[in-house]
Amino acid sequence: MGITGRSDRTKFRHQVLNPLLEAGLVEMTIPDKPRSSKQRYRLTERGRRILRETRGGEDEE
Repeated sequence: MGITGRSDRTKFRHQVLNPLLEAGLVEMTIPDKPRSSKQRYRLTERGRRILRETRGGEDEE
């Protein structure tokens, strides 16, 4: 949430995270337990491709 400048978790989820999930740019590491305290998110292959394209070919992870 820090990079996006948001401090409210609910707004972050609705305005940032859910649209990225729906677009297939990020995925849950534990899809069976979306509210798990250990839940993390990672870029999908599509998300990594778009990131590379917007950064001019840089391959950072």
